[in-house]
Amino acid sequence: MTFCLLLLSTVALTAAVPVPRALTRAVWPEREPVVALWVWQCLVATVLLCCLTALALGAAAVFGTVRAQLFAPAPAAVTAAYDLSSAPAWAAVLTLLLACGAAWTTAMLGRELAEARRRRGQARAHLRERAPDLPAGLPSARGPLLVLEDEYPDAWWMPGNPAQLIVTTGALHRLTGHQLDAVLTHERGHARARHDWLLHLSTALATGFPRIPLFAHFCDQTHRLVELAADDTASRRCGHLTTALALIELNQHRGVLSCASTHRLLGERVDRLLEPPPRLDRHHRALTTTLAALVPLLPLLITFAPGLTALT
Repeated sequence: MTFCLLLLSTVALTAAVPVPRALTRAVWPEREPVVALWVWQCLVATVLLCCLTALALGAAAVFGTVRAQLFAPAPAAVTAAYDLSSAPAWAAVLTLLLACGAAWTTAMLGRELAEARRRRGQARAHLRERAPDLPAGLPSARGPLLVLEDEYPDAWWMPGNPAQLIVTTGALHRLTGHQLDAVLTHERGHARARHDWLLHLSTALATGFPRIPLFAHFCDQTHRLVELAADDTASRRCGHLTTALALIELNQHRGVLSCASTHRLLGERVDRLLEPPPRLDRHHRALTTTLAALVPLLPLLITFAPGLTALT
């Protein structure tokens, strides 16, 4: 059991500190943002699974009631292989820390979801107030597409039930038909991939554990990569140049092309669309996703290794 806890801690620390720092310096995520999002999710899943399985083993070693319930269906040889009766003192401390971490993570996730629901409610109430100003033929704020009278060009997607695409009359006047199609395709890409859930998860983890590099980088990179992935969705349908021009027209009043702009990501997205980086070939993409999918299995293999050895 001691060996399993130490190995799980080593895997969790490796996935939480050096790996995310190396991944943020890599160039390939800009070429394949969808694959990069998958890799980040696998890293986070690995750390969470390591903590969860270490919590289960530690609780089984410290508390006899938990051990009896957890190993009730297992043969006596499997229980003996874990050597739960000789748990060191530090296992109790580790179990307590992991239990507090699990409770704190759950609280942060609940807080983020409640805050997101509150923000959506406020936004929908604001839309209902502006609904009387809609052009003729759009009498209410219900439906997949909502047009708001506003001189500033803007478009966004509001998750919920039902989800809505919102575009201002300023965007309709400034953008051409193809550019508007690119903008709406971009927002539909967010909706189809359910990027809002990924953003909520990354924000909650970064808020709850700001000093852990994995969660801080996961939040920053998720906000960046979901935009790159949606840009790719739009560019595949409408073309790179059309999507870049739509992005410029939609954000010109925000200083997208200014070097002093706080919206630096917008400039990076425009440069990326105007000069698309070479993409990974199909075999490299499949290999990367397969390796990333196998990483979260490490905590489970480590945990079940003594039991499997005892059975054989």
